Amino acid sequence: MSAPAATPGAPYASQAVRRLDALPAAELERVFLRGETPDLEALVGWEFRGLNTGVWAPYSPIRKFIKGIYRDPASGQAYGYNEPVVQNGLGGPWIAKPDDAAPKRFGFYWVGPVDARSRDNAYLHALLLDYGRGRNSALEPARVLRDYLVRAEPGSDDLLLGKAYAALGPARVPVGFFVLERHRPSDWVRPT
Repeated sequence: MSAPAATPGAPYASQAVRRLDALPAAELERVFLRGETPDLEALVGWEFRGLNTGVWAPYSPIRKFIKGIYRDPASGQAYGYNEPVVQNGLGGPWIAKPDDAAPKRFGFYWVGPVDARSRDNAYLHALLLDYGRGRNSALEPARVLRDYLVRAEPGSDDLLLGKAYAALGPARVPVGFFVLERHRPSDWVRPT
């Protein structure tokens, strides 16, 4: 798949995102398996436009979202967050709720390389977004999510493909694919 890099700051989905969104799950799996490990340092300090894919996604209240990644100054570890977005269709801009100036941040996750010795080691060529290690409250439903993230384009950290799983005890249940596209820089760091 050949696609131009994302345009940081552009509020709309690129043609590359639209092409990935149109692919069936079997083809997304092929793209995912061929994907490269993203450069974590190239992701820190950025927010990404997110889009859930699949036949159910257009009917979902979480079709569009924003993910951000930051480095915790105390631990040096990378963490991330989600922001809810106005669900104004694929052609509409990504507008954080309640607004772009003061978005709600929730569904926190730890970000790092996949550990081959860990339970969550399905894709060693991916980065892991582990919501169970995101310091969420015990009542946060997202705590069960484990996302794997790869480059959708060789050598580019502007367009990423993710695969989400729900950790239900020892079982890992596939949830679906999502696409991330570089959106805007962010200096937000979660208060301790």
